[in-house]
Amino acid sequence: MRKSGIDKDKRNFRSRDRHFKDLQDKLGVHFLNEKLLIQAFTHSSYVNEHRKKPFDDNERLEFLGDAVLELTVSQFLYNKYATMSEGELTKLRAAVVCEPSLVAFANELGFGEFVLLGKGEEMTGGRTRPALLADVFEAFVGALFLDQGIEPVVQFLEKVVFPKIDAGAFSHVMDFKSQLQEFIQRDGTGMIKYKILEEKGPAHSREFVSQVLLNGEEIGVGTGKSKKEAEQHAAHMALEKLRHE
Repeated sequence: MRKSGIDKDKRNFRSRDRHFKDLQDKLGVHFLNEKLLIQAFTHSSYVNEHRKKPFDDNERLEFLGDAVLELTVSQFLYNKYATMSEGELTKLRAAVVCEPSLVAFANELGFGEFVLLGKGEEMTGGRTRPALLADVFEAFVGALFLDQGIEPVVQFLEKVVFPKIDAGAFSHVMDFKSQLQEFIQRDGTGMIKYKILEEKGPAHSREFVSQVLLNGEEIGVGTGKSKKEAEQHAAHMALEKLRHE
């Protein structure tokens, strides 16, 4: 009977290892020490039920990953937004690394299906619990940092997080109009003017198209659900254009 239990455990471990190999193939990230990867996905409830060591769960990796995320996201924002103030950078970073954002990243990667949970946590929906998913994303970043250093973490974020910043997913916390004004004042004199080009869609779902002009010449066009949002988007597009000229 005991041998049967051991055989079952071996089968479970083999299945788990295949599962994590599939995850690495999916992410294009391959760990040198796969134990770190597995630990990143190990919830404390699993450790408790399987009588493992207290520190075999992902909580310490989560602590490390939180710091690594703060650093790497800070560096990206610092380099990307040359005219943004310290306060604005802090606000934007907070939006990128907050729990809802981390949950969205984890869900996009399907991290929930890989988490090792105790039976009780599994039965109460732990696999989809936002706090748990955010912790797993941070723990994964921490594990990757320990395994391979900072550069592979940056490469991972370049696929998962940074493109969303580039696409304006966090523009609701950014004041691009002020940044554009500062940019123009820094590089010389000029007059900025915003103009609504178009309003479209039904009353309950309007979309506005805004144009931003510098000395009468168009430098950016943006859309939004309000005039203010459209102007912010237009200012963002103008900044991107001016910075690359």
